[in-house]
Amino acid sequence: CRQARGMQSSVLPYEVLPAEVNMEELPRSTTVLMEDQPKPPRDHLVWSLFTTLYCNFCCLGLLAFVFSVKSRDRKVLGDYSGAQSYSSTAKWLNVTALVINILIVIIVITIVVLIITGVIRHMEPSSYNYGHN
Repeated sequence: CRQARGMQSSVLPYEVLPAEVNMEELPRSTTVLMEDQPKPPRDHLVWSLFTTLYCNFCCLGLLAFVFSVKSRDRKVLGDYSGAQSYSSTAKWLNVTALVINILIVIIVITIVVLIITGVIRHMEPSSYNYGHN
């Protein structure tokens, strides 16, 4: 009997009240702990779509779009840490694609300006060639 009592007290998930305490005298209350839901992470889906359509250097925009969709799927399932991880990857892929494309635009504009100024210089007649034989 002693062994059964020891097993029973270790299994009980509650505290046994002393014999002198009456249940009717105890206040009746319920405590509910409310936890704030964490703010869902951004999935950067619109930015990734823009990058895919307009700045898709080496398919970085497409990869960003895939990671954004994965982030949205994780967010729907309630896995905010997984969604945050995919979201962060999509964000950095978008930033990288944007920086590379800005550099490409600057390089192309510079080359075009240099070509145009070189062509204009060659088209101008030199004043010292006229009248001197």
